[in-house]
Amino acid sequence: MSALRKVLVVDDDPVVGKSFNRVLSQDKGYVVITAQNAAEALERLREQEYDVVFTDIKMPGMDGVELTERVKASRPWTPVVIITGYGTTANEQRAKAAGVSEFMRKPLSPEMIEESTQHALHTPAQAGVVPEQVAATETAQPELAEKQNPYKRVAMLLAAPFIGLAYAVLLPLIGLAMLLWTAGQALMTIPSARKVLMRIKDIALFVAAPFIGLLYAVMLPVVGITMLASLAIKAWMTRPSKA
Repeated sequence: MSALRKVLVVDDDPVVGKSFNRVLSQDKGYVVITAQNAAEALERLREQEYDVVFTDIKMPGMDGVELTERVKASRPWTPVVIITGYGTTANEQRAKAAGVSEFMRKPLSPEMIEESTQHALHTPAQAGVVPEQVAATETAQPELAEKQNPYKRVAMLLAAPFIGLAYAVLLPLIGLAMLLWTAGQALMTIPSARKVLMRIKDIALFVAAPFIGLLYAVMLPVVGITMLASLAIKAWMTRPSKA
């Protein structure tokens, strides 16, 4: 059995909530929760999520449009439907700017309640100015990427031969070292071989010491220069563009 859709009805007239509860019964897949005013509605919204909110436009204290603005600020994905007996142009403009899905005019009929609920649930919720902000961000990101990509491509192109050379040199050495290590571990279990290996190890370290020192002397400046160059390139790529 699919989960019930949660419907929040906000109206100071209890008859309205009872009408929704009667029309949107559980056997139709809905559960109706009512609130007498906007403050109570916000409290219920803090406790759990709702699939759609119906609110009267004229209530004591906070009106339905302000409630819509509060809901959209925290849950822009939640559709809000305005129930009104005061269908003035000013009210409708405020409600549209707040991001309501649609309006329902009193008196309400069972058909209006059910059709409006289905329509709100299957229509993407409007979120006021949020879509414009998202669109602006999505537009700005490709432009930024377009400015940065050429430098990134040049850096990768210059580094590619060195990276390939490093892999070509290091991978065989790593493989050979692993084989020698495995063989050495096996030979270390033989007492006579262990003595020979320890002697070979001492000789190898003695012979390799100058080369290891030379390797450090050569590689450390290269590593330092590479790190400085990387930081310089990163700073250059992230510098603010001139207007």
